[in-house]
Amino acid sequence: MSFQSFEDPAVAADHPARLAQLRARLAADELDGFIVPRADVHQGEYVADADARLAWLTGFTGSAGFAIVTPDRAGVFIDGRYRVQVKAQVDPHHFTPVPWPETRPSDWLREALPAGGRLGFDPWLHTRQEIETLEKALSDSGIGLIAVDRNPVDVVWADRPAPPVGRARPHDDTVAGETSAEKRARLAAQLREDGQAAALLTLPDSISWLLNIRGSDVPKNPIVQSFAVLSDDGHLALFADPAKFDDDLRAHLGNQVAILHPEGLAPALLDLEGPVRIDPASAPEAAFRLLESANTQIARAPDPAINPKARKNPAELDGMRAAHLRDGVAMVRLLAWLDSQDPATLTEIDVVEKLETLRREAGVTDISFDTICGAGPNAALPHYRVTRATNRRLAAGEVLLVDSGGQYPDGTTDITRTLPLGDPSPDVVAPYTAVLRGMIAISRARFPQGVAGGHIDALARQFLWSQGMDYDHGTGHGVGAALCVHEGPVRISRVSTLPLDAGMILSNEPGYYREGAFGIRIENLIVVSPVEAEPGRTMMGFETLTLCPIDTRLIDPGAMSRDEIAWLDTYHARVRDVLSPHLDHDARHWLHGATQPLGSSSV
Repeated sequence: MSFQSFEDPAVAADHPARLAQLRARLAADELDGFIVPRADVHQGEYVADADARLAWLTGFTGSAGFAIVTPDRAGVFIDGRYRVQVKAQVDPHHFTPVPWPETRPSDWLREALPAGGRLGFDPWLHTRQEIETLEKALSDSGIGLIAVDRNPVDVVWADRPAPPVGRARPHDDTVAGETSAEKRARLAAQLREDGQAAALLTLPDSISWLLNIRGSDVPKNPIVQSFAVLSDDGHLALFADPAKFDDDLRAHLGNQVAILHPEGLAPALLDLEGPVRIDPASAPEAAFRLLESANTQIARAPDPAINPKARKNPAELDGMRAAHLRDGVAMVRLLAWLDSQDPATLTEIDVVEKLETLRREAGVTDISFDTICGAGPNAALPHYRVTRATNRRLAAGEVLLVDSGGQYPDGTTDITRTLPLGDPSPDVVAPYTAVLRGMIAISRARFPQGVAGGHIDALARQFLWSQGMDYDHGTGHGVGAALCVHEGPVRISRVSTLPLDAGMILSNEPGYYREGAFGIRIENLIVVSPVEAEPGRTMMGFETLTLCPIDTRLIDPGAMSRDEIAWLDTYHARVRDVLSPHLDHDARHWLHGATQPLGSSSV
């Protein structure tokens, strides 16, 4: 059974009719507009079928964005990653793509709604921070934000799927490196130090990390959808469907963890003694309103698990290294196989299915996201997902971009390689070399403690910028340890202010995309690690976790420095030495050729 579906979710969907139904419902509710976010009640990037409201209404399946519907407009707000994809997925006669964040929702709303307009929103699907930002931006417009008791999309969605009830399972304490009781005691001590009686946790990956459990509620993300209240004595109330937990898991959780039905969350919030710690950047607006209605003292602060989770301990790092070794074997076997094939005999789906087979043999429990496998112009879509309708045959002279990852019992992987199919086009060589140099610049970076991802993002872009090029996505996202492949709060992005700390794992993935022609991205996972420094100063750098050759056939060695070539040669030597003992003769022979030094081409 394939991990990835190749069916087009927009096929046979009557999105204009759904839009008309929603507008009729808004009129009945005396609303002049409504916001339809991508997020679910946990603000997740990946959502279960029951929560895919944006896709159901519009046909747009990207992992970020939202729609605003008024009586005569339906804007679909998307960032730079989805400018091409949205045009292919939404009906242009009924939905209008809106470039975001260049166009602020408040500015769009000032034109779309009259003064006195009533804009509805579901308070469970928006954070307090999000609502406060929008209210401030609309403060002098006369437009009012109206929290609805029942989401009008849910009212008109007649065949909405049931919420997931995926089986939950223990996550081995030896792989986690710390027991749940130890984690809860550590976070409870922080609550007491901060004078807080309890904390509301709303992010399922934080809760899954804290309890050393994993789940199957959301495809590719081994989380248990839930809410939790952690008390300052270490006891925890877990609000999740009890059917997910068998006797063995209940024993694993212990008697300090109470499993309660999700419907019990609202009454529990009303009964809490404050101060209650709650994160305005991730917790639903509805949770704040419940606490405020009970006059409970609120302590606005980050999710107490989010930063400890981001700083992986030695056991988690060992698990990630082991997972990347197995994943590297699967990737080398794929690349060796690809080079032995006539590209014209293969399609994008063929490549995805071959890689899934190889990862199964390497021990994955699932893939970590739908594989992005784009040939030629499809590679220019940063988050392209192949379907039966879009499946493209490979062709000589094009490039193939494969961005993929696996979920292993001890780690999560995410890797991108861009490959020439036959003789590379000269148009690709210069941007490919610039992207590679940016990836190497991040890999080689050394920086003092306290530096944030926003400070080093430009290192990855400098060589593209010098040629008048850029890319419209961040350079790196946080990655979980046997958890979500996209994990906050750390990232490498011009807007990130969070200091990079030891143990944080990030992707390093600059790219370049030429619409209608080709796309380039090269990605390794890296972990923040201490490096040598003068006495009295703490310096950080990166250890590369990913083990897989970077294709050298698209490189212009004359454009690279000696240090850059030395880094690539050293990396390839390490990949060859670590992976060779785990490969058969043919794959080992291919790897030896793919990791030959660039050597004398340095300048």
